[in-house]
Amino acid sequence: MRFSHLPISLRVPLIAAALMVLVGAVASQQVLAALGRVQDARLRELTRLHIDGLSVALGPNVLRKDIWEVYDTLNRASTATDGKRMVLTVVADEAGRVLAATDPRRAPVDSDIAALSDGAQRLEDISIDGSTGHIRVAAPLDYQGRAVGRIVTELDVSDLVQERWQASLYLLIGNAAVTLLLAVGGYLAMRRMLQPIATLSRHMSDAEGAPTPIPPSELPRGDTEFAHLFRTYNSMTGAVEAKAEAERRLAERERFVSLGRLSSSLAHEINNPLGGLLNATDTIQTYADRPDVVRASSALLERGLKHLRDVVRATLEQNRVERQGIALGPSDFDDLNLLFAPEVNLLGQSLDWKVEVSHTALARFPSAPLRQIALNLLLNASAAAGRGGHIGLSVMETAEGLQLKVRDTGPGMPAAGQVRLLTSDPVPPGGGVGLRLVRDLIMGLGGQVLLARIEAQTVITVNLPAKEA
Repeated sequence: MRFSHLPISLRVPLIAAALMVLVGAVASQQVLAALGRVQDARLRELTRLHIDGLSVALGPNVLRKDIWEVYDTLNRASTATDGKRMVLTVVADEAGRVLAATDPRRAPVDSDIAALSDGAQRLEDISIDGSTGHIRVAAPLDYQGRAVGRIVTELDVSDLVQERWQASLYLLIGNAAVTLLLAVGGYLAMRRMLQPIATLSRHMSDAEGAPTPIPPSELPRGDTEFAHLFRTYNSMTGAVEAKAEAERRLAERERFVSLGRLSSSLAHEINNPLGGLLNATDTIQTYADRPDVVRASSALLERGLKHLRDVVRATLEQNRVERQGIALGPSDFDDLNLLFAPEVNLLGQSLDWKVEVSHTALARFPSAPLRQIALNLLLNASAAAGRGGHIGLSVMETAEGLQLKVRDTGPGMPAAGQVRLLTSDPVPPGGGVGLRLVRDLIMGLGGQVLLARIEAQTVITVNLPAKEA
């Protein structure tokens, strides 16, 4: 799992632990370096005293090359130091030939001291590297201001190496304990500090698109940042609810506005047949004794009443709430044609109506939103085309689903209308009837709306993916 995917209650303690490990490593290195410097200084001082003492005691004997006196002095010196630190001391003359050694088997008399001095450290450069428990130091044997020989001494520093190792172990254990303690403490502290965030996250996850305010019993105490955040969230939920209610009312208002736009043309459409129906009834009353006139007038009455019935039915179907679960069908477009035709006739417009989709293909879409989308787009197209303009509706089946196009010969959709139809920005004043409702319905169906200007015509294209109604 990637680090960025871990919860923050784990990430912060892990970061703190990593920083503690880094600080601990740097601090441990400094402590060990300081310990090494102290040990090296102590060892240099001890070795200097040893070599200086031997130089004073052995100077005359080395000049005389008195091997027995040199050996006796070395033996007394090693006995005085209990042989614990100085494991081996070798004295050679000015030519580098061994005169005596505390262990003659390792450094026989008259052998070359170069075999022992190779790799030996100088007195002023003594340092314990920790890789071995013994080091060798080579120094000149000075007497009365001149070098009369050489001294090589081997030191046992295993106790100092052990001391460094123990210090490293204690530092490692201490750093690990402190790091673990800080990580656990940081985790518990972060869990407690982030508890309000977990509460807020739970409420937001349970909201499922409809956020609910957090009860006062779960609000953090005091005037803290979290308390302010919770109050802001509760205010936001109220604003969301108010916005949703306002959008619902706007959708209802625009749905009724679209029908209101048809009221004048529908009244004209209904009023014309009424005049003919009244004339037919008057004719029947006047010529009741003439069967041929009565039959002709009755046929006229029947046609007029059927037309009124169709107009009323289409109007009611357009405004029925229970249509939400009904599948789309050819009759829906017949109703739209019947409702929209009076508007076209009233403005002297021409209408190109083309629905070339099978009943089976239409049944894969819901009726109510499709009727509302088509009616609102047609009403806006009619208003844009003006008197004597041309309007077109075409519905066809595509590989993805359904495509609906509305065309008009108007001057083009204004900027406010484009904002309503093509974006989710705040609704500006003006801009057409129900265009934001059209966009919301299309987005709710998972569709897409496009606007283009083709051959002096405004073309609005709606593409909807197929699904069961």
